[in-house]
Amino acid sequence: MTEKTETALSSDVTEVRAQKLKMLREKIGEVYPAHFHRTITNAELASKYESLEADVVTDDVVTVAGRVYSSRNSGMFMDIHDAGGKIQIFSHKDTTPEEARALLPMIDLGDIIGVTGVVRRTKRGELSINAQEITMLTKSLLPMPEKWHGLSDIEQRYRKRHLDIMTNEESKLRFQQRSKIVSGIRRFMEDDGFMEVETPMLHSVYGGATAEPFKTHHNTLKLDMYLRIAPELFLKRTLVSGLTDKVFEINRNFRNEGVSTRHNPEFTMMECYWAYADYEDIMDLVERLFSKLALSIHGTTEFMFGDKEISFKGPFKRVPMPDAVKEATGIDFLAIKTDEEAVAKTKLLVNDPSEIGRDWTWGECLAYLFEERVEATLIQPSHVTHFPKDISPFAKEVPGEPRLVERFETYCNAWELGNAFSELNDPEEQRKRMVEQLEQAHARGEKDKRLDDEFLDAIDQGMPPAGGLGIGVDRLIMLLTNAPSIRDIILFPARRNKAD
Repeated sequence: MTEKTETALSSDVTEVRAQKLKMLREKIGEVYPAHFHRTITNAELASKYESLEADVVTDDVVTVAGRVYSSRNSGMFMDIHDAGGKIQIFSHKDTTPEEARALLPMIDLGDIIGVTGVVRRTKRGELSINAQEITMLTKSLLPMPEKWHGLSDIEQRYRKRHLDIMTNEESKLRFQQRSKIVSGIRRFMEDDGFMEVETPMLHSVYGGATAEPFKTHHNTLKLDMYLRIAPELFLKRTLVSGLTDKVFEINRNFRNEGVSTRHNPEFTMMECYWAYADYEDIMDLVERLFSKLALSIHGTTEFMFGDKEISFKGPFKRVPMPDAVKEATGIDFLAIKTDEEAVAKTKLLVNDPSEIGRDWTWGECLAYLFEERVEATLIQPSHVTHFPKDISPFAKEVPGEPRLVERFETYCNAWELGNAFSELNDPEEQRKRMVEQLEQAHARGEKDKRLDDEFLDAIDQGMPPAGGLGIGVDRLIMLLTNAPSIRDIILFPARRNKAD
């Protein structure tokens, strides 16, 4: 996209625009009117006149509005864009009054204008409007960017997202698809009988996941508080209340951790709990949800991510973690009886044995080898089941194998997309595991971590057996929109200050 050459008033483009603004105010008065009534959008216009033949002028008069993206022949031809597409504006002395044409020299790329005129199709097949009236709606004081290129411009895309969307159709489409995916999740859950609730974002006791929180202070209550790292404990209290047997929340969570192409400290999750269900019921729900979303975005359950074809057609592969590790390494962890033996065998398989702590548990070794040897192979969607209890304090044990729990994570493109449990609802066991988790946190130096007594009091009241699920919405959107970085699907990701 190229800005018109500016030479008449000043060599400085912004100064030229400022002078044009002054001229417009002198000529027409209000340059930023409060209201403008358009009769049709560009998308509606394209649809309504799709069958209009070339070189035909209708008798239909419409009013449109949009931002000027291109200008040719001293403004005789302009393309204006709204959220749904573009329309060509034709301003000629045979069809456009002198008063309207007098505005053309003062209209720049990026200005927002309204146009009333007659719909036509040109000889070349371009849907156009023969302008009868032109109204200045917003004078842009900065030039439109020409194009994005190089690392510095990629950073600008995130820092100045309004310009990115304004000039990049791929980026614009991604955020339109993001909205469609989030609303699709909400509709799916509601149609499946789940009730949406809202739980607090400020917690006096943080929990529901292991993560470093963001800390703030409530002046009125004189209380240190934390931005939530997960809504889990409040949603479970909702199950206890009997308000609903199927509850969900699409929520923003905050974890004071690193940033990467797949991680952002502020992120979106869908978390749900389903009374009288277990983790196998939740697996079925995930497959139905993912399939539905792929169909809504792509019209099929198959789609491309980079050079890989992904299929969200269920059922997904289901594999217990010990089986996956055995296939990848030859080690049968179910045959290992002690932590010491697990540590010794794990050290034999890694390049740097010092990475493995001598006090690691059987479950920690199993999970480590899974991450190192298996995760990268999980390209098609797969449910990895039967996690070690050592790293899953809120799930029920697998019958007959007390070292494993009824938990699964859904992987695709080697990414974890979802985490689910047959939820622990034994209040005594719950308290025991939360106390152990607290002791481990204090040992790591997390002195602010406290026991959530209000949650434990609610569980003492009795929570029904339930399946629980958390889905990383941002990563799911990345997959469905072929986005290489999580920052590409977050409208305004946090950035360092320019001076840093």
